[in-house]
Amino acid sequence: MRIRATVAAVTGALALSVLAVPAAQADSRGDADPNKPSAAERFGASSAKSTFRAAAAAEELPVISKVTINSGKAVAVGTTNAKTFTVSVTASHTTGIQDAYVDLWHGTDPTTVEGIDGLLPPNEEAATCTASSATTSTCKLTITAYPGYDLHKNALAGTWKVTVGALAGDESVYWDDYHTTHKVQRYSKLTVNASPEPVKKGRTITVTGKLSRANWETSTYAGYATQSVNLQFRKKDSSTYTTLKTVKTNSTGNLSTTVTASADGYFRYSFAGTSTTPAVSAAGDFVDVQ
Repeated sequence: MRIRATVAAVTGALALSVLAVPAAQADSRGDADPNKPSAAERFGASSAKSTFRAAAAAEELPVISKVTINSGKAVAVGTTNAKTFTVSVTASHTTGIQDAYVDLWHGTDPTTVEGIDGLLPPNEEAATCTASSATTSTCKLTITAYPGYDLHKNALAGTWKVTVGALAGDESVYWDDYHTTHKVQRYSKLTVNASPEPVKKGRTITVTGKLSRANWETSTYAGYATQSVNLQFRKKDSSTYTTLKTVKTNSTGNLSTTVTASADGYFRYSFAGTSTTPAVSAAGDFVDVQ
């Protein structure tokens, strides 16, 4: 069961309204909760001053020095399994840092429900902060993306905006809905088959394969059409692949080409990726050349 927490400020304290989302709802399209908290709602400090991309004059606010999402890698999500990843914020203030916040959102306006068509909020009600000094802490949270629920349409693949917040010891707040961006992508798969095996030197080898990616709307993998994919080869005693040629996938994501047998070794296809789909390489298929 998934737990979503919507945070509201009530007389300076946090009031938590919890919405339970059963795993079965992952099959319901468009049901993701679009409610995105404000700085006051998250930190429960209605009088706290926030940057909102512009620091208030003569007001010392928390300073963000580093934000890391999924170890710096794009968030690639398949068709069935939820993807949980860690986000961290390093911030400093003369009074120390007591909490931080990160979410990923997709849309045009974070202040309205209509302006957001995708939201990936943190799982925790508060970050786990570890101080490296009296003024600086690194705060960690986790985020879980559910295919078919949070990611209910394929158009959500690509660049998401990232909200970052930090709460200082004196309750001053840094909050920026446009602090940075991050990629959320449709997980990809790539296969290869080289035949015949074995083959005589000088004969033709046919190398087939398929490039597919997650379809969040149907919960299946579908072929990725008209994409350039490299056919690569490495000799049996080598650890390095060399690109032989570039092949384009057909309308169903299939690949097929031929090469001349010259030496024992491994063939594979390798895809460089796009903004919506991560890079992927097939496991090498060994061919014995006699």
